[in-house]
Amino acid sequence: MRNDAINEARADLTRSSFRLLNSIVEPTVRAGAGNPLPVGSGALILETTGRVSGKTRRVPLLASRIGDRVIVSTVREDSQWLKNIEADPDVHIWLYGKRRPAKAKVRRGPLNVVFLEL
Repeated sequence: MRNDAINEARADLTRSSFRLLNSIVEPTVRAGAGNPLPVGSGALILETTGRVSGKTRRVPLLASRIGDRVIVSTVREDSQWLKNIEADPDVHIWLYGKRRPAKAKVRRGPLNVVFLEL
């Protein structure tokens, strides 16, 4: 039982840490800081619809971009943004201070990859 309590405490700490980091980074990246050029890598904001709440959810992610194609990924299987995309692939991304619609396609594996078509 002790291991369960330790694992839950770690999970809570991880969630809290990501929420704090995202609250600092998200407004800056949404405004355009660090966004990828038409060919290159950088940060962007991915906006999904919560599959349970129906609320808009935003997460800053590192991405690679070639024109109207963007790739983001995560090794975390329990990422809520990934589950939200699987429930509704119609998403938005923020580039250079503008909200743009995108269609997402998820490929699960050791590295979970999301392909976004603008």
